[in-house]
Amino acid sequence: MRNNTKITLALLLAVLAAALSGCGQDHPAAGPAPEPEATVVTIQPRPTTLSTVLPGRTSALLVSEVRPQVGGIIQKRLFREGADVKAGEALYQIDPATYQAAFDSAKAALAKAEAAVEPARLKAERYADLVKTNGVSRQDNDDAQAAHKQYVAEVAAARAALETARINLGYTRITAPISGRIGRSSSTPGALVTANQADALATVQQTDPVYVDVTQSTGDLLRLKRALAEGRLRKAGADGARVKLLFEDGSAYPLDGTLQFSDITVDANTSVVTLRALFPNPKQDLLPGLYVRAVLEEGVNERAILVPQAAVSRDSKGNPTVLLVNADNVVERRSITVDRVVGGDWLVGDGLAEGDRVIVEGLQKVRPGGKVRATEASAASGAPSTSGASAQPAATPAAAPAARQ
Repeated sequence: MRNNTKITLALLLAVLAAALSGCGQDHPAAGPAPEPEATVVTIQPRPTTLSTVLPGRTSALLVSEVRPQVGGIIQKRLFREGADVKAGEALYQIDPATYQAAFDSAKAALAKAEAAVEPARLKAERYADLVKTNGVSRQDNDDAQAAHKQYVAEVAAARAALETARINLGYTRITAPISGRIGRSSSTPGALVTANQADALATVQQTDPVYVDVTQSTGDLLRLKRALAEGRLRKAGADGARVKLLFEDGSAYPLDGTLQFSDITVDANTSVVTLRALFPNPKQDLLPGLYVRAVLEEGVNERAILVPQAAVSRDSKGNPTVLLVNADNVVERRSITVDRVVGGDWLVGDGLAEGDRVIVEGLQKVRPGGKVRATEASAASGAPSTSGASAQPAATPAAAPAARQ
């Protein structure tokens, strides 16, 4: 019995050994895992035009509210609402009957005063000669001279009254004070209006060209001035005052504008200053009060370092970091500072230098301290590359508050 048991155990051990030997032949021992692949871009500083997008609204170049300067009943409205009018063009006609009568009366009063002044002049001249020979008393001569001067003054007063009546008669024809586009009329024929009333009859606005008023924080303004003073930026173009415009839906306005001035007063409530730009508006696409975004060229960074946004991540404290590949193809993590977004890239303030290789694809496959097979982005099919990319209008620095250190 014991011999049979020993024989059975021996056979089982032999079968097990054969099975293990067969498994080893079918599945040989695995070798070392292959190095992961990663796509990198090599940092190459290049000149980049930096822009800031600021919110703003359009306003008319000239605005004039039309009000009557004399009272009366409106007889006619002489314009079409929404039409373009010229300066001096008649807009309303007020009933001129009473003003015409006042003008005629003043004209007659002037004629009467002019008729009376002539005899007084002749009498004054005669008395001036007679008083020399004692032909009249000095008192009579003085009275004659004074009477002549009084009639002369009455003529001047009558002439002034006639001019006032003429002006008031002219005011019954209300004209456009400026050239531009007129809005809706608040009064119709038959309405009674008064001189200098609070409600305007209509409003004329000149909108070609048109103003665009935008606001910029004092912090951004000081940062820009400091960068220009330190030489890190130079002005874009000869005057550095070119402005582009974006509509609310993101589409671009086809014509460029020019920066006119920066306000010298800071708003105490919001700590912003107002910038005003002037845009041509031949097709009247820009209506007063329209919300727009102005793209202002701040300057040119001669050695800007840009990395794709996909290459930048955040650590537990929210600080931006990137993964680099060193000369030994080992992955390193490095903290950087970023200033703003330029197109699809981050503008790096500190932490990267020329020649650094930043991983832009394959980040999920690599770990700091491990080796990788690095492929340059410009040589990878369909991979992004920062070299040769054009800088697009940048978002405002406030758009990326976490990026500031």
